Amino acid sequence: MTLSPLTQRRIANFKANRRGWWSLWIFLVLFIVTGMAEFIANDKPILVNYDGGYYMPIFKAYPETTFGGFFETEADYRDPVVKELIEEKGWLVFPPIPYSYDTIKYDLPTPAPSAPTAENWLGTDDKGRDVTARLIYGFRISILFALILTFISSVIGIAAGAVQGYFGGKVDLIFQRVIEVWHGLPLLYILIIMASVIQPGFWNLLIIMLLFSWMSLVGVVRAEFLRARNFDYVRSARALGVSDWVIMVRHVLPNAMVASITFMPFILSAAIGTLTSLDFLGFGLPPGSPSLGELLAQGKNNINAPWLGLTAFFTLAVMLSLLTFIGEAVRDAFDPRKLVVASDMAGEHAVELEMDNKPPTEEGEE
Repeated sequence: MTLSPLTQRRIANFKANRRGWWSLWIFLVLFIVTGMAEFIANDKPILVNYDGGYYMPIFKAYPETTFGGFFETEADYRDPVVKELIEEKGWLVFPPIPYSYDTIKYDLPTPAPSAPTAENWLGTDDKGRDVTARLIYGFRISILFALILTFISSVIGIAAGAVQGYFGGKVDLIFQRVIEVWHGLPLLYILIIMASVIQPGFWNLLIIMLLFSWMSLVGVVRAEFLRARNFDYVRSARALGVSDWVIMVRHVLPNAMVASITFMPFILSAAIGTLTSLDFLGFGLPPGSPSLGELLAQGKNNINAPWLGLTAFFTLAVMLSLLTFIGEAVRDAFDPRKLVVASDMAGEHAVELEMDNKPPTEEGEE
């Protein structure tokens, strides 16, 4: 598939920002690795060979009787007796970290929280759970939560801003007053009240935060539609009898998406920060869930275990820095004032030039 010159220029602009380009790859590697958390940190083996049959406990629960035991309950693969039963007629392969986020280690050399060792790379928390495993699962939950929240809130915010900016008049006036009132509601107090009424969970928390986060892009999209609705090509489309919704989606929205896409990495960072703050205060995910905010709270409560707070701090610092650098590269990619001259698109050194003249509009570029 052949890319348009405008798309090629944007890709070249993105690659020219080396910090953002490498941040994107580092973030993708971390996201893919943590996405396979069950294969990296788990108290269940990845694969079991017993009596000629193959089993994958990470996908299906098997009773102990399957491996010659006596109990009908799920097998505890960390139990030496179960291991011995399996190894008599086969073998089992554990992940590199033989602990899940909720696995409690009872045979610690020192009282919990224990310091990092060769077996527990980042130590254990105050309940004897492996910090590395909780960090991997917590990273995944934070990213997935932020991605879902950013996507849904962006769709709602772009739609609301488009309606406001395109139709203007009373529609814009009423929407603005509603947004001003809604934006003034205290999010933290509402979350505290809701947490006392309903059991906090991933989707409950997502819906509550979505009620307030959708306003992030309304102002940007509204301004773009207010600016573009009186352009000549929009007036021509109206004169030809094209419906308002077709004009909004096909002709005006592409221009507004440039600013929206530029802001999305920063909205993603804000969503991660908000979730971490709520978990730190105890109003986020349910107790026991792997959470960076909960790890920060443990670091605050256990000053004698600095590895807890430092692990959470550096993880958040790296995560948010990567997203910020990616956002800067996206901003450069969609900036019409930047022109990149490169011999090819394969990643050779590019020269970034500033155009002195006024940039053409998106429609003119395309």
